[in-house]
Amino acid sequence: MLWVALSGLVFSCLNATVRSITLSLDPFQAQFLRYVFGIVALLPLVLREGLLAYRPVNLSGQLWRGAVHTVGLTLWFIALPHLGLADMTAIGFTGPIFIMLGASWFLGEKMRADRWIAACIGFAGVLVVVAPRLSGQGGWYALAMLASCPVFAASFLMTKTLTRYEKPGVIVLWQAISVTALSLPLGLLHWSAPTNWQWLGFAMAGVLGSLGQYCLTRGFRSADISATQSLRFLDLIWASVMGWLVFSDVPSQTTLLGALVILASTIWIARREHLR
Repeated sequence: MLWVALSGLVFSCLNATVRSITLSLDPFQAQFLRYVFGIVALLPLVLREGLLAYRPVNLSGQLWRGAVHTVGLTLWFIALPHLGLADMTAIGFTGPIFIMLGASWFLGEKMRADRWIAACIGFAGVLVVVAPRLSGQGGWYALAMLASCPVFAASFLMTKTLTRYEKPGVIVLWQAISVTALSLPLGLLHWSAPTNWQWLGFAMAGVLGSLGQYCLTRGFRSADISATQSLRFLDLIWASVMGWLVFSDVPSQTTLLGALVILASTIWIARREHLR
């Protein structure tokens, strides 16, 4: 469970980094370069352990998972420059609902009542944050972000399946390889030379992205994927903090109230899972 919570913190730092880059660079180019540097970040581990250690058991499964994830990323990067971090994260919280349904229907995980209760309480906390902002100003970009959620849910369910026989490092590396290859055509459409600061940002994004994916994969491997979804609501807290630090977005009273509700639901379900 702690692996999933840590991945949320890492991904919030990643989102802030990539969003700052996409404000002045084509989002598809940013998507491509973010995963190029994800491969670069993993190269020292690959060279140390050898290529055979990263040979996948199911190559087609890795490539299909990468293709699905690329579709979700394309929608996500389209919306990223046009939505605030807190709003973006709040919309993304429809993802755990899709994942929990998929885990029950396709993976055969037993959906206990306490997991649904924790998810509903956490989602209520999200509504407390989002409700005052429902002005419709996000337009099609909010819809694009929303459309990415079930696609990412499918990708994460495929990841959970792969963890049954693949090592986390193998899954992370092959996701980076497949997404990089599939993102290249769109990335070349409106290519422009990144600045030195943008290159540095992509280097940071590569490390953060690979670290976050590794933590998430470790979490999926060690617990039911449905059990980890209540921890996703902690991401709103991380996103609000990063939005304040990086973009000077001061959290409102409703954001703080919603964060407390989310934190309470997370602590409650974590204790329930620990006692079992």
